[in-house]
Amino acid sequence: VEDQRARWERKRSRTAKELLETEHKYLEQLDLVVTYFVTILKAKGTLKPAALETIFGPLESIYSASHVLSFHLERGNLGPGLESFCQNLDLYGHYAENLEQANKTLKEQLRKNKSFRRFKKLQESRPQFQGRELEDLLPLPLQRLHQYKHFFRDLLENTSPDSAEHLKLAKAVKSVSETSQWVQGITEKRENSFQLLRVQKLLKGQKTQVLTPGRWYIREGWLLVVPSKGEELKRRMFFLFSDILIAAKPCHPLHPLNSHKLACRAVYPLHQCTVDKVFGHTRSQGGLLSLSFPHKALLLMSSDQKDINDWYRSLTAAIR
Repeated sequence: VEDQRARWERKRSRTAKELLETEHKYLEQLDLVVTYFVTILKAKGTLKPAALETIFGPLESIYSASHVLSFHLERGNLGPGLESFCQNLDLYGHYAENLEQANKTLKEQLRKNKSFRRFKKLQESRPQFQGRELEDLLPLPLQRLHQYKHFFRDLLENTSPDSAEHLKLAKAVKSVSETSQWVQGITEKRENSFQLLRVQKLLKGQKTQVLTPGRWYIREGWLLVVPSKGEELKRRMFFLFSDILIAAKPCHPLHPLNSHKLACRAVYPLHQCTVDKVFGHTRSQGGLLSLSFPHKALLLMSSDQKDINDWYRSLTAAIR
C-alpha cells in the first residue's frame, strides 16, 4: 500500500508540475492577445466596441481565470485552484459559440478598416509574437480546454480516494468533461452546417433543398448504379445524410455556368429503406449493395471492397 501511495504521489507531482508549466506557457500566449491587441485597441478606438467585443469575446475573463489557477498551482493549492477555476468554465463554452462570428468579423474588419489592418501587421511583427498571427492565437482557449481534461483526469487517477482533494478533483473532471462536450457539440454543428452548404452549392439549381434543420451530413463518394435492364453501368456521385440519399451526375464540362457542378438525379428518403450486401461480404474485388425503397430498388456497385463495406455501415447506421 505504501509503495502504491508513493507511486501515485510521484505521478501526481509530475502531472501537477506539467500542468503548471503548460499553464504558464498558455498565459504567455493569451497575454500577447490581451496586452498587444485588446488593451491597446480599447484605448486607441481603432475598432468600434461591438467589433472588438465580437472578435475577442470573453478572452480577458478567460485570461483572468487562468491567472488565478496559476497562482494556486504555484502555491500547491490544487483543490481550491480547481474549485475556483471550474466556476469560470462556462466562459470556454461561450468562447466556442462566438468563435465563428469572431473569425468572420476579423476578416471583415481587415478588409474594410485600413488602420486596423496596419495595426495588426505592426503588432504581429513584434519579436514576442515569433512569427505568429492573431488568427493562430484565437483558437488557443479551446485547445487548452482539451488539455485540461487530460491533466485533471490524470491527477484524479493518481490521488488517493480517501484524500480531501479527491472529491474536488472528481468534480473538476466532471465539469471539464461537460464543457468539453458542449464545445464539441458546437464544433460538430458548425462543421455539419459547412458540409450542408458545400453540397447545396455543388448541386445545380435550387430544386434540391439540402439545407434543412436537423439534417446531418454523413458521407459522399462515387458509386456505379447497376440498371435493372441490360444497359451499361452509370457512374453517380452519392451524398448520404441522416434522412436522405442524393444521387447526382456531373454537368456537361462545356456548360458556361455549371461545368464544375452536379445535377441531382434522385433523392431517396431513408425512413422506409432497407439495405443488404449482395456479395460485398466476399473477398472478391468490391461488391454490390441492394437498397429497397417503397417504390424503387437500387443496386450500387464499387470495385473497392473497403469502400463498399464503409458505405454499407454508413447506410445501415443512417437508416437505423
